[in-house]
Amino acid sequence: MSEWKEYKLGEVTTKIGSGATPTGGSNAYKLEGISLIRSQNVLDFKFSYDGLAFIDDEQADSLKNVIIEESDVLLNITGDSVARVCKVPKVVLPARVNQHVAIIRADKTKTNSDFILYYLQSIKEYLLMYSEIGGTRNALTKAMIENLTILLPPLPIQTAIAEILSSLDDKIDLLHQNNKTLEALAETIFRKWFVEDAEESWEVDTLDKLINTVNGLSYKSSELNSSKVAMVSLKSFDRTGGFRLDGFKEYIGKYKEQQIVIEGDLIVAHTDITQEAEVIGRPALVIGNTDYDTMVISMDMVKVVPKFDWVSIEFLYFLMRTKEFKGHCEGHANGSTVLHLSKLAIPTFEFQVPEKEKVVEFTTYTKELVKKIFVNHSQIKTLTQLRDTLLPKLMSGEISLNYDF
Repeated sequence: MSEWKEYKLGEVTTKIGSGATPTGGSNAYKLEGISLIRSQNVLDFKFSYDGLAFIDDEQADSLKNVIIEESDVLLNITGDSVARVCKVPKVVLPARVNQHVAIIRADKTKTNSDFILYYLQSIKEYLLMYSEIGGTRNALTKAMIENLTILLPPLPIQTAIAEILSSLDDKIDLLHQNNKTLEALAETIFRKWFVEDAEESWEVDTLDKLINTVNGLSYKSSELNSSKVAMVSLKSFDRTGGFRLDGFKEYIGKYKEQQIVIEGDLIVAHTDITQEAEVIGRPALVIGNTDYDTMVISMDMVKVVPKFDWVSIEFLYFLMRTKEFKGHCEGHANGSTVLHLSKLAIPTFEFQVPEKEKVVEFTTYTKELVKKIFVNHSQIKTLTQLRDTLLPKLMSGEISLNYDF
């Protein structure tokens, strides 16, 4: 630790700054062009492509003071997502940021950009408290970021620490990518077997002939308190599909046995925010292996239960992943600020019902793929816990690295 020295973040960076939203707001966004990174794209440890906006050359020129370079660190500086931090992927470039995201560019002669990223992650709780100073809305100003005290070891040690942590993140990312590949494979098979090659003899029927739905529980804010019961919330639905383990609320109220979910159960989002409208009607398979004794579903979703043994969760999940199901649900959603799915939306979805034998064959094949996805999720959790354990110890110098430089 004797080699570690304190600096102001502004002393070891060449740029700290945020951008703006083009005139016209979201109506000015393009279908393609130069990326405009917003707070929703900046998650802890990773970049999210969900809702990535694009602007044209003229709009980008007005933001030329916030051109993003490879290896820049992105920090959310306002709102509920304040203090989330990640690095910009090379494939997103060229890019700009709006006013809710700050660029932090490391001076490569003094510090390692990955080390900066992990250091900011390690002090997130402090940043959250820091952002509450002097205003009604959480915010980190440019001056606050520049004057942030950061403890740095010599550059070679910074690089070694960053490599340890980034290697864990790379493994986590690889497992996520593997899961996306497995899901895409199963989706391709489903579409080939049951949509493109659907037989004329298969009768068209509604989904309610095959399933029941269980409504989630309504709750009061006073019932949200520390407990071993996790309430699955709308945040548990990944915008690109799938289930998130960081979207829970802790619940102390009453619930029905039918509202309990375990790993492998199928849930469908019943509400969404109108500006996004990406989650409503989206299915997810519940991931288990949490630190909670029980998981229950909130009123923002329903649990889907097959009526017959031959109707598998795997078949229903990939049926609900189709664009036809998504479009049907969107057509049955209404609301001004919050979208609500009609109770009839899921039951009235029409499709060609295949022969039982075909569903069983599909289930036999995809069950192994889904099983592998859950195994990967378990490994992701283990690696994430290891990274989160090492992070503060490496960043504080509690764990020293014996390297000859």
